[in-house]
Amino acid sequence: METYDPHKSTNEARQGNRRKANLRVLVISMALIVIAFIVLYAIYTMTQPGTAGAV
Repeated sequence: METYDPHKSTNEARQGNRRKANLRVLVISMALIVIAFIVLYAIYTMTQPGTAGAV
């Protein structure tokens, strides 16, 4: 990739990194969103009336 800044490497020009920090952030944030939905669902089901004795 050709860049107009002579001080940037190819990785810097395309904003890539070898440590995969962007992937790590995406995976952690997705896991937190899923956990938040599980917690909300659990709270919702525990607050519903009349479901304790239903079989």
